[in-house]
Amino acid sequence: MKILIVDDEQLARERLRRHLTELDAAAQLYEAENGLIALQLSEKHKPDIILLDIRMPGMDGIEAANQLSQQTTP
Repeated sequence: MKILIVDDEQLARERLRRHLTELDAAAQLYEAENGLIALQLSEKHKPDIILLDIRMPGMDGIEAANQLSQQTTP
């Protein structure tokens, strides 16, 4: 399973990474610190799940989710 973690706070990303690794050590985990990078990584890695923080500087999680939903394979 491929999972993209998107949060502007590094500690929050690390905490999620730790929990997800405990659940599935074989999961491929990717990280982004904002919505724009999340869109780029999503296009590159095609994750099964994207965990988006709502409030982030630049492109927030809601705007990123809207853009992700308009892709050919949301």
